[in-house]
Amino acid sequence: MQLECFKTLVETVALGSFSKAAEKLFVTQSTVSRRIQLLEEHYGMQLLDRSSPVLAPTKVGNIVLEKATRILFLERELVQQVLDLKQNPSVSFCCTPAFGIAFLPDIMKRFMLSHSAVSGVKFFFELPDKVIEGLRAGNFQAGIIEHFEQYELDGFETIALPDDELVFVSSPKLGLDEHTTTIDELIRHDLYVRMEGCCSSKLLAFNMQSIDRTCSEFARTIVCADLHMIIDTVCEGNGITFTSRSLVEQQVQRGTLRIHRLPGFRHEHKRTMVLNRSSDSCQLLQDFVTEIKAIFDPGVVV
Repeated sequence: MQLECFKTLVETVALGSFSKAAEKLFVTQSTVSRRIQLLEEHYGMQLLDRSSPVLAPTKVGNIVLEKATRILFLERELVQQVLDLKQNPSVSFCCTPAFGIAFLPDIMKRFMLSHSAVSGVKFFFELPDKVIEGLRAGNFQAGIIEHFEQYELDGFETIALPDDELVFVSSPKLGLDEHTTTIDELIRHDLYVRMEGCCSSKLLAFNMQSIDRTCSEFARTIVCADLHMIIDTVCEGNGITFTSRSLVEQQVQRGTLRIHRLPGFRHEHKRTMVLNRSSDSCQLLQDFVTEIKAIFDPGVVV
């Protein structure tokens, strides 16, 4: 199966429409539709639910999407490893999407201003398990994970960063009070999640179990791979989500989102930077690590 078809499926699900995927991929809408059709013919089942304005993967579609994402990642990894043979020392860094969206733009701006001649900088977004797996395989020099479970990190250098806070957020349009909202009020609404197994989904499932409830009690659970789309949808008042506070800080400050914390819920989980010890001698990596530390501690000299 051609990689273009897998890439088209990933972009279509992320953007929720054939037309937006076509625009992103610089192809026609008919080309996007045809590529999805080729995948559906190949696997013999419908991969996308076309019954609503926003395209969403079917149960089988989610399985294909997960494997397609992995295949595309391996392809990028292969290309980059080949290029590494020709390149100067570089930084390869992997983190969760929430951290990347919330913090990487500022980190990169500061890093590139002080390293204007550097071109070998590579970034990846993965779930914590995949970050650790990639570090062990030597694919990444450094990574950041958010987690409430314990990971086996022997052989790595670890740096504890300030905890991440996960909260429910809703639009003021829903009329949910920031201080008195209960789980019974929240479950009346659609819940948007990025994917099963991501940091927020794991902690939410843990929290629901701790109060003898389940995530299936929400009106509907809608999976969307695009965090930006989830936030925009929630801002419009079309549902709620359980996500990193740092990811929605701007919307909270503007008043377009409200935060909800619940009694009995664990809202904090650890944020850890993990470094391959074999990369300790890379000054470029150490400079990048310093920039990350400075985001959380303005007193760090960069």
